[in-house]
Amino acid sequence: MTTVTTRTVEYPADGLTMIGHLALPAGVDRRPAVLLGPEGTGLSDVERRRADALAELGYVALAFDLHGGRYLSDPEEMLARCLPLLADPERMRDIGHAALDVLHSEPRTDPDRIAAVGYGTGGAIGLELGRDGVDLRAIATVNGLITGRPGEAAHIRCPVWAGVGSEDPIMSPAQREAFTAEMQAAGVDWRLVVYGGALHAFHHPSVDHTVRPGVGYHPRHAQRAWRDVVALLSECLPVAD
Repeated sequence: MTTVTTRTVEYPADGLTMIGHLALPAGVDRRPAVLLGPEGTGLSDVERRRADALAELGYVALAFDLHGGRYLSDPEEMLARCLPLLADPERMRDIGHAALDVLHSEPRTDPDRIAAVGYGTGGAIGLELGRDGVDLRAIATVNGLITGRPGEAAHIRCPVWAGVGSEDPIMSPAQREAFTAEMQAAGVDWRLVVYGGALHAFHHPSVDHTVRPGVGYHPRHAQRAWRDVVALLSECLPVAD
């Protein structure tokens, strides 16, 4: 197993002091990097472990923050913050760019080889960075099939992979269709994987607090989605031996 070094990074965004988790692979050379975004509840040990797993694969990985170091376990509090955020592309982009600046400032990061991987709100932020014309090698979004402002998807310059549960009431079939229509009309190299029988946040292990209806963990599909994300990175952002 590759030795991984981790540290907490603080940076300003959205009027808050964000607290991200940076994971570095062994060595001193520059490596491809991944910006990792969490679900709307915010950064947790789930995303920190995923960043560590990416570092074990050879990537510089930054799991970024959404709520100034807070994890919003109350569904109503989470929605009160995330719904206005998801309706404001500029705020999402500002949060994404602030995290991207942290990743760029890390000497181990190869600035020409960066991908965005996100879940829910974090996935929507990754997509907005693409719509803003950021030079990314790949974008992966799970449960975050959010459409953007008309025409801006044409600014996406990399493949987009999306995953969603077939029984996700939040990412409805109509929303999936709108997202794929937007990608197709913009000429994006896109893929959508629908995981049969899975609910919203199917990738996230069960939590000990109240969740909204339609949210649930699906262990087999969670593993499959992770393998699909890693395969996308291997294709678009390979780590040299």
